Amino acid sequence: MPKSTQVARELPYLRRYARALTGSQSTGDRYAAATLEAILQDRSLLPDDLSAKLSLFQAFHTVWQSTGAPVGNDPVEGIEGRAQELLTQLTANTREALLLRALEEFSFEDIGTIIQVSPEEARDLVAIAYKEMSRSVQGRILIIEDEPLIALDIKSIVTDMGHSVTGIARTHTEAVKLGKSERPDLVLADIHLADDSSGVDAVKELMQDYPDIPVIFITAYPERLLTGEKPEPAFMIAKPFQEEQVRSAVSQAMFFASTQTLQA
Repeated sequence: MPKSTQVARELPYLRRYARALTGSQSTGDRYAAATLEAILQDRSLLPDDLSAKLSLFQAFHTVWQSTGAPVGNDPVEGIEGRAQELLTQLTANTREALLLRALEEFSFEDIGTIIQVSPEEARDLVAIAYKEMSRSVQGRILIIEDEPLIALDIKSIVTDMGHSVTGIARTHTEAVKLGKSERPDLVLADIHLADDSSGVDAVKELMQDYPDIPVIFITAYPERLLTGEKPEPAFMIAKPFQEEQVRSAVSQAMFFASTQTLQA
């Protein structure tokens, strides 16, 4: 299979990573597009001795590190501007290392290859990232999940992080009722709920009252959200998930205090 075809298959994951890294769908997509343009201009960015995914992410970081700011000339304001301001307060490469490890599940050796540090340095960067992210405000989290064991597992993870849980909803109706009775600071939502209702629709309804609340989707159907259409969530975790992935996403969503959501 041509490497270009392999790279194309990895693009949804690069876009997911770029959105989480920047806290914005539009900014993340600009970086992903800039990466493809760079590859077209310089095919050496896809070395033969690296896998398609590894070389694609390495190329992305060549672009990311060379610009240091959102691609494009549009002024960065509001949510996106705040996210970029917060990013400047983090130790260099810590956020990148954390996302590459927790979201994309790269090994420390692969992370080192991508951001050009040693595996030991990559491990240290992830540890620093967790420490810095933990300084973000703690808050109230609404869990929308119809599988009891998974819901309890998520609750255990977030409460261990110092957050409180406003409730666990198994259906669209329960989710909206709980969300409107006590405003959450973050929503963790599955897509397919107990009565065949939609977690996405429940989130959309809550967004009408709380447009700036960050949302993390935890789902066995990531392809339903990684469609390339707008809008998409900045944070998404595929089932089965690892505790590290949940901790990373929650820390970053709370850090930004707001993310791109599925508002209509």
